[in-house]
Amino acid sequence: MKLPRRKFLQLTAGAAALPALSLRAGAQTYPSRPITLLVFVPAGGTPDIIARLVGQALSQRLGQSVVIDNRPGGGGNLALQAVARAPADGYTLLMVATPHAVNVTLYEKSTTTITRDIVPVAGINMDSFVLLVNPSLPAKTVSEFISYAKANPGKINVASSGTGNLTHLSAELFRMSTGIEVVHVPYRGTPAAHAGLIAGEVQAMFDAVGAAMAQIHAGALRALGVTATTRLRVLPDTPPIADVVPGYSVTGWLGIGAPRGTPTEIVERLNREVNAALADPAVKARMADLGSEPMPGSVADFAKLVDTETEKWAKVVKFSGLKAE
Repeated sequence: MKLPRRKFLQLTAGAAALPALSLRAGAQTYPSRPITLLVFVPAGGTPDIIARLVGQALSQRLGQSVVIDNRPGGGGNLALQAVARAPADGYTLLMVATPHAVNVTLYEKSTTTITRDIVPVAGINMDSFVLLVNPSLPAKTVSEFISYAKANPGKINVASSGTGNLTHLSAELFRMSTGIEVVHVPYRGTPAAHAGLIAGEVQAMFDAVGAAMAQIHAGALRALGVTATTRLRVLPDTPPIADVVPGYSVTGWLGIGAPRGTPTEIVERLNREVNAALADPAVKARMADLGSEPMPGSVADFAKLVDTETEKWAKVVKFSGLKAE
């Protein structure tokens, strides 16, 4: 039977509206089943620990399990791509981090980016970094380190735990800000980089404060300055690098994102619950143990951070000439 044109158009319009109606209905009953949070590093890394900590608190508040799914690889891009392809219904989330902002420029040919395919939901925490040197280096302050590097161009080896991550890009930003010339030496992971620094294979490294605390307290490594703009409670005697290098600042951060198109009601609900979880004394205490600071805020606050960090690290990646392999 041939349908009248008007009836056909009405049915077509109704069918097209079904996905939107389904999403709105889902938002009203959200969540009605377990939520999966994809993490871009293997189990045991600090982002994984934070994800499980916040995931447990969210599970208690939402009344549904939050399942942690570790998807390392591609500098964080594998997890990003998986979430970008998932239904925009709030049941597949991404642990967003600084590397995803870096990758917008680093992987300039990628068809999937955090700014295009992910909607920011909520910030979780921030970590500061610290400039470390081998105690044998004749530099006890940031000023002395800069002077020594300028007097010995290309003779200071600076370690990182991997090309393109913040331990590397912190040094590139420092080089860009001071005009010094140093040699980048990438290692496979933090323990290997620490071992190389302690053995004197390299002379300096920028590392996350939480990862470096044990070596600093043991006297195996010397802390010259922190990348925060104020002194840290855990390193009260170590001044900010910005005291000597105006404007220098590096913060590693984590947050939660969802596929683009996720209903606003779900995004706002998740934002409220994440903020409530970050206010939990047990969560705050565990973060403090890891050298992290909670980063509560609105959806707009987190979106602004992502945009600002993407722009900032684009300049550093271009300055360094770094290209994704």
